[in-house]
Amino acid sequence: MPDHTEIDARIDRAVARPFGRRFHLRGRERATAQLRGPGTMRAHAAEIIGERLAPAQPRNDGRQTPYRNHPVFVAQHATATCCRTCLETWHGIAKGHQLDRDERAYVVEVIGRWIDRELAQPAETPRLPSVR
Repeated sequence: MPDHTEIDARIDRAVARPFGRRFHLRGRERATAQLRGPGTMRAHAAEIIGERLAPAQPRNDGRQTPYRNHPVFVAQHATATCCRTCLETWHGIAKGHQLDRDERAYVVEVIGRWIDRELAQPAETPRLPSVR
C-alpha cells in the first residue's frame, strides 16, 4: 500500500477535478461521520467496497454508487473510487479482476483519509438567498 503522502497526493488530484470538487460532507452525511467516528466509517467503507466494487465484474459498474445518503458514497465520488473505471484511471487498479486484500485496504484508506480531511475542515454554512 502506498504511504500516506502518496495517498494524500492522489486524493488531492482526484478532488481537483471539476467533478470531484462538488463533493463535501454536509448535513446528515457529516453528522453521521462525526457521530460514528473514523473506525466505523472505515468498517462501512470495507463492507461497501466488498459488495459493490471488489468483484471482477461489479453489478451496474459505473452506476453502482449513489451520490448521497452515506458518507462513504460521497467520499467515493470525491476520491474517484466509485467504479472500476475510476479506480483504473485515477488509482492504477486494473479492471477485470477481483480486488485483492491490499487493493481493498488501499481503497478503504483513501476513503477514510478523505472523510478525516473533510471533518477536519469547518462545516460549510448554508447560503441563504439574498432578499431584495
